[in-house]
Amino acid sequence: MLVVVAPSSGGVLVTRTDDAGTALADPVELTDDEYAAFVADPAQAGVRWVWQDTAVSYPPLLRAGIRVERCHDLRLCRAILRGSTLTSGSALARAPLDALDGESPLHGPESAQTLFDVAPAASEVDPLAELRLQLDAVAGAAEPGRIRLLLAAESAGALAAAEMRHAGLPWSAERHEALLADLLGPRVPAGMRPRRLEELAREIRSALGAPMLNPDSPQEVLGALRAAGLVVSTTRSAELRRLEHPAIGPLLDYKKRARLLGANGWAWLDTWVVDGRFRADFLPGGVPSGRWAARGGGALQLPKQLRSAVVADPGWKLVVADAAQLEPRVLAALAGDTDMARAGRAGDLYEGIVATGAVPDRNSAKYAMLGAIYGATAGQGGRLLPRLARAFPRAIGLVEEAARSGERGEAVTTRLGRSSGVAGASWRAAQSAASDADASPNEERRARAQARERGRFSRNFVVQGTAAEWALCWLAELRRRLTALEPVAGRRPELVYFLHDEVLVHTPAPLAADVATAVREAAGAAGRLMFGGFPVDFPLDVAVVDDYGQA
Repeated sequence: MLVVVAPSSGGVLVTRTDDAGTALADPVELTDDEYAAFVADPAQAGVRWVWQDTAVSYPPLLRAGIRVERCHDLRLCRAILRGSTLTSGSALARAPLDALDGESPLHGPESAQTLFDVAPAASEVDPLAELRLQLDAVAGAAEPGRIRLLLAAESAGALAAAEMRHAGLPWSAERHEALLADLLGPRVPAGMRPRRLEELAREIRSALGAPMLNPDSPQEVLGALRAAGLVVSTTRSAELRRLEHPAIGPLLDYKKRARLLGANGWAWLDTWVVDGRFRADFLPGGVPSGRWAARGGGALQLPKQLRSAVVADPGWKLVVADAAQLEPRVLAALAGDTDMARAGRAGDLYEGIVATGAVPDRNSAKYAMLGAIYGATAGQGGRLLPRLARAFPRAIGLVEEAARSGERGEAVTTRLGRSSGVAGASWRAAQSAASDADASPNEERRARAQARERGRFSRNFVVQGTAAEWALCWLAELRRRLTALEPVAGRRPELVYFLHDEVLVHTPAPLAADVATAVREAAGAAGRLMFGGFPVDFPLDVAVVDDYGQA
């Protein structure tokens, strides 16, 4: 059963439909209060709610204490169906762009939508008509089962993202303050340099003989380094580490601490941590491969130095889990490479690769695998890639073919059906110009470089995108299993953080062991959903801790 939800002048219009999107009765108009009661009614168990944008429609229900089991997010699903090679012949794929193709409305730290707020432009979209277009696209897909699972997982991810923002990541402002004091010195007014940075600045100036140097200015630092006789073209840390000079140590230390101050210093703490919670907007499908992005507060770049500020509430625990070597394992399953899957059976995939004799040590295995997935042509990864290709021809052949497709400007597609899109007109024009008889050497070099870059993107897209699909299935399965656990004093475990292949669950302490089991079982279920009976393992590192820094 589907229930399509749309805004109306008096509140909300709800329409019951069958699984094909055919209305079973006339739409019913409900006030906001009636709608909340309607969604909360136990009789609606098992319903899939269809709305334009989970990020807009779900938070008001969460604030009313209402959670839903399943939904179909029209905005996210349209983006997949528009671009997928599996649905390229559908009417939806050929339809002109409209308001639903735009970005989800912005949320800030204190977002407070009404029960059914929508962006004005998006309200012009007829959700029932859109649902039918999407269902028709799925029905006519080359492999409808694959794309159907992707749409369900993407929509479940949208529910989880809204729930994580609502719950918030438990954050100790006091612990954060103490960490900043230890790393930077006591709090200072905005615009002033903290004590530890000022001490390092004096060391840098003294070592370079530049008493007026501003270490926050890359141009001034570059000039001072050159004046000291150092051959340097940038102030990037990787280049600085290759230099030998008394200023380099304190300069690298300064850069690291200054980044912390700028990204997660006192201004960040005052802005983003409210009532012991950090709430950021997670954006499912925020990058082309399907990985999540985040808006506000740098939620996907929390520095390790501050992870111990993520502290469980009294009587609660954090269950932290991450998937070990996810992308290489996904590649093995995607390619049907049983030899590579067998190499990961003992636990550490890289050690398993060493055991095959393909490479001499674990670091070599890691570099070679990263070279295969990310397209290394030089360095250790590039040198070792042929040895990896001989040992695992199916896996390496898959990414090589994806790279060739990208170099030809073609789309590539993940396991469940998310596609990269074909090359744009300007790219094709540059390739065409380079093939002309009178093309200049510069045009030819530029075209070859663009083709190689697109090949690197496409080889990574199929692996990273499929890994993102596995992670979505993991998240959806875990969310379902957590809901099934018996509450403690009326409180249930809450998903509070998700980072590509890592999750954090905030749970009453008595349920921590059950949550850890649910996390592991959900990973196994995700593998079966994605790859059936293919013998690939997705082992997890799971820790039950009081703060994130202990994991």
